[in-house]
Amino acid sequence: MAEVDPAPRRRERVIALVDDDRNILTTVSIALQAEGFTTRIYTDGESALKALLDNPPDLGVFDIKMPRMDGMELLRQLRRQSDLPVIFLTSKDDEQDEEAGLELGADDYIAKPFSLRLLLARIRAILRRSAAEDDEAHAPADSAAEPGPVLERGRLLMDPARHLVTWNGLPVSLTVTEFLLLEALAARPGVIKSRNQLMDAAYPDDVFVDDRTVDSHIKRMRRKFRAVDPEFAAIDTLYGAGYSFNDG
Repeated sequence: MAEVDPAPRRRERVIALVDDDRNILTTVSIALQAEGFTTRIYTDGESALKALLDNPPDLGVFDIKMPRMDGMELLRQLRRQSDLPVIFLTSKDDEQDEEAGLELGADDYIAKPFSLRLLLARIRAILRRSAAEDDEAHAPADSAAEPGPVLERGRLLMDPARHLVTWNGLPVSLTVTEFLLLEALAARPGVIKSRNQLMDAAYPDDVFVDDRTVDSHIKRMRRKFRAVDPEFAAIDTLYGAGYSFNDG
């Protein structure tokens, strides 16, 4: 009787924790390991940066206020070479700090004191959004799977299977959250999407996200498109209502 190969096991997801508070590191690390994650811990941004670039994890959870290199600077330098999904976990809950972190390219922001259940939900949501891209990257070269549909709207092209976005033929690098927000808008041009509808598209697991988080992602997304086209104006703001995509 022929032996049947067991189904391949999905590799364990690796989460990098960067915080100068060892109590936080221990508590979060234990909680993540109990949920099946592998954790790596760093107590300052300077020691974390090289490790994150040399051996990238699946996601990073960064504090902001740290010695040697704070979380903002760590993310700023990381974004020059990596699109690693990042969550800020910090006691600095000022709106300006949140906006600055999201504009640098953070995927989410959670203020201390925080709920471990909320943190785990946010981590799972971000990892699920990048799972299709990871599966595509690790698929066998002779895989018979058909590529997913490509979304074209005027000068915009979006390929979800490859996490690829171009504008006028030029690449635009988006985080997974930004990609999903743009996809939700571009799927129905001219239709106004409320912030709640956009949050449902980017955070489909009933995870609470503040309205200004969506605003910050949209602001950063516009900046990225204007870097390749200074006249970019395809994402409209309808004050009090939400956003829409128009490239007619």
